Amino acid sequence: MMEIKDILATGIGAFYLAKEKVEEELEKLVEKGKISREEMKGLLEKARQKGESEEVKTKEEVKKMVKEALDELGVATKEDLEELKKSLKS
Repeated sequence: MMEIKDILATGIGAFYLAKEKVEEELEKLVEKGKISREEMKGLLEKARQKGESEEVKTKEEVKKMVKEALDELGVATKEDLEELKKSLKS
């Protein structure tokens, strides 16, 4: 399970480094007059929206991977334990 945390931490770290680099490069373009500050803001907003969309997809993929790993290992789910409790109480 620690491997998944490491992968996520690496991904998050890479995301923030990339975000900073994109902002720096866009700022350079603004300073050179290649794009306006408004264009820069628009590009950053598009990147933010894309990032949020990818975050949702990534979370779903990680959930799927974890569920598959737990199923493969035969680990009981919360629902399995609840069913067992009910049957023991009966």
